Amino acid sequence: MFKFQHAEYLWALAIVPVVIAIFIFAVISRKKMLKKLGDYPLILAMIPDVSRSKQTVKFILYTLALIFLILGICNLQTGSKIQDVKREGADIMICLDVSNSMLAEDLKPNRLERAKQAIEQTIDKLQGDRVGIVVFAGEAYTQLPITIDYASAKLFLNAITPNIIERQGTDISAAIQKATESFGKDEGKNKAIIVITDGEDHEEDAIKAAEDAGKAGISINTIGIGSDAGVPIPIYNNGIPAGYRKDKEGNTVVTKLNEKLLQSIAGAANGVYVKANNADVGLDAVLDKVGELEKKQFESKMYTDYEDQFQWFIGASLLFLVVEFIISERINNWWRKLNLFKK
Repeated sequence: MFKFQHAEYLWALAIVPVVIAIFIFAVISRKKMLKKLGDYPLILAMIPDVSRSKQTVKFILYTLALIFLILGICNLQTGSKIQDVKREGADIMICLDVSNSMLAEDLKPNRLERAKQAIEQTIDKLQGDRVGIVVFAGEAYTQLPITIDYASAKLFLNAITPNIIERQGTDISAAIQKATESFGKDEGKNKAIIVITDGEDHEEDAIKAAEDAGKAGISINTIGIGSDAGVPIPIYNNGIPAGYRKDKEGNTVVTKLNEKLLQSIAGAANGVYVKANNADVGLDAVLDKVGELEKKQFESKMYTDYEDQFQWFIGASLLFLVVEFIISERINNWWRKLNLFKK
């Protein structure tokens, strides 16, 4: 098992393509400038000791040093010790809507990201409870089987995007059924499902699925995320806003919160309904309800000790920088021999 202690710094890797683009632009600009001075092959012949291939090698080394430095700052940690741990708590399956309507921005930055932020904060508050994640749109599947490993839960959570499911729509019944299956065949009143969605269900079996879960002793709590007035669904191309979704007639699609359905689902399975807002998604209120469930003792294997591995990445970064520094941009005899050997 491995994890990054500071996974949020992985975003810094986005600078690598920018650095590469700047280097390519600089090479092209330099070549154009030399061509303006005269015949390009003749100019190169006048500066025989300047090596373009060495410049490329130095840049590659510099880029590798940058990548390994960022990875070192993120601090990769590897699990070094597994123990059997006895815990007492409830089993919680979180069903997260990832349909396109969850990109609506009536909650900031959008419905989906706001929900993910709240779930991560909730995972940090869990003590002994096992947690799993089901993602759904037009279909549902288990993103994370139920586990006590909260670090893994947050890693899987961060990987969730609307593109994770190709079939669009909102099938809440499929999510409830998938979450119910994830609990296994164990009986008991220590199981809860939390459904986070705008409630725009395109199927008709959600309440029936909730009733079946309730009969099995499973509590279903719903969180409505969105506004009653409705907002358009934005479209992005490579992260850049490109308008709003439209129907076949060319009208802008508006997504609204369906509170009535979510209230009915919660009522059918002894749960609570909470409406989310920018200040509070409502998971704390739901956790209070989950806290009323009977607790179950279970045994699980988990990593209890992690070892830092950042020193290897920092060391590799320094090595690449040292090698880059000692390589001259000028051609020397051994480099000429190497090039001749390649030919």
